[in-house]
Amino acid sequence: MIIAIDGYSSTGKSTFAKLIAARLGLIYLDSGAIYRTVTLFALQSGYITGNVIDNEALKQDIDSGKVKISYSMDNPEGRAEICLNGVNVESRIRLLDVSDNVSPIATIPFVRNFVDSLLRGYGPQGVVMDGRDIGTAVFPEADLKIFMVADAKIRAQRRVDQLVAKGEKADFDEIYRNVLERDYIDSHREMNPLRQAEDAVVLDNSYVSVEQQMIWIGWVLKAKLDIDF
Repeated sequence: MIIAIDGYSSTGKSTFAKLIAARLGLIYLDSGAIYRTVTLFALQSGYITGNVIDNEALKQDIDSGKVKISYSMDNPEGRAEICLNGVNVESRIRLLDVSDNVSPIATIPFVRNFVDSLLRGYGPQGVVMDGRDIGTAVFPEADLKIFMVADAKIRAQRRVDQLVAKGEKADFDEIYRNVLERDYIDSHREMNPLRQAEDAVVLDNSYVSVEQQMIWIGWVLKAKLDIDF
């Protein structure tokens, strides 16, 4: 079974997808984490200067296998945490410098092809996967597609709360600007822009708790796939 969950940044896709995967016994993968990891590699390599990305250098490193992305389960919760060249970067990729640059990196065709090829390799195992184009480009044949939306200010506040909970500084105005900017870039990129698949079910969770979302997905799974959740 393949469940594709697409939507805007900070709509809670990852939390939602992880809970579904755990209940159904499927693998969970966060496609956005892979784009963030490529972005971190580009930052660490000095390939991003202001608004300019050294595409040629980044492509050469990806093509030559210098960008190795894997998952580690070495944590008390047994979560799949993303690694870059053998180093766990799960926390590092959530910081604002990566957030500020991930959307431009994700518009680059060779980066999207690289990430899509990684993601498709997990399909035969059965997955719940979240991202921006999972149901439209990566797995258009997915058994269930969900498109998540939420008010931009609510999404920005959620991001602030996440950073503060980790003991990091967070400026609401800066994060709100980042949310709006990412929405625009994701929706207007040339290759596989963020859009709702025609057969996707929409979930607006602006004012919906995680517990209520689990009740909702139970109804959807029963109605669409005759699965008791």
